[in-house]
Amino acid sequence: MNTVLLEARGIGKRFGGVQALKDVSLTIKSGEIYGLIGPNGAGKTTLFNVFTGLYPRDSGEVQLAGTALDLASPHAVAAAGIARTFQNIRLFANMTALENVMVGRHVRTRAGVFGAILRTRAERTEEAAIRRRAEELLHYVGIVDRAGDLARQLSYGDQRRLEIARALATDPKLLALDEPAAGMNATETAALRSLIEGLRRDGLTVLLIEHDVKLVMGLCDRVAVLDYGEKIAEDVPEAVRANPKVIEAYLGTSAA
Repeated sequence: MNTVLLEARGIGKRFGGVQALKDVSLTIKSGEIYGLIGPNGAGKTTLFNVFTGLYPRDSGEVQLAGTALDLASPHAVAAAGIARTFQNIRLFANMTALENVMVGRHVRTRAGVFGAILRTRAERTEEAAIRRRAEELLHYVGIVDRAGDLARQLSYGDQRRLEIARALATDPKLLALDEPAAGMNATETAALRSLIEGLRRDGLTVLLIEHDVKLVMGLCDRVAVLDYGEKIAEDVPEAVRANPKVIEAYLGTSAA
């Protein structure tokens, strides 16, 4: 049985008079693809942003691999072992694909500012290792032939792949993908699904927010559903699909 990698208990978040999240608890097991879905405004991205240090929580706690997760900043979360992509692609447009991945890798570097300034032997050795790892990750996601191209010159699907490669460069325990299929055509979505399945086969745990319910139901091991900031279901896809609360949340009518 897979152990629990991430456990969230009683997460609450308010924006002024709006309760965006209310007592949300969930568990993500090591090695699984875990989906998070819900209607627009359900609180999915807010929960994602709490997990990744962008939003401070008002209540609750999150543990990663049995240790309380420092949610003080995105950098602290990345250092702890959670990497993420964004619904709106956030690449360095005027840097090459290789450079974008190398930037992601620097969260695991040791040479520091003085080493970079003085170009010490240790710094040069480390930089060469970073470059090799970045090339490996570009190959892994299928765009190593675009390594020297500026990020803005890549197709939309390849930019998504580059974001994933940059996230992988941090050596995460958990990869959190925010709407990775948004804007993709059917061919790109199928390729993305294959990539995510490959990540799981290679032992990575994936948290997936996605509006494409068909993709989520066909890809994820378990799925949680949020509605108005509350979790209304958490189960295997077949059970979630048949859950009356989920049907009502999406269709606005009772399943009865």
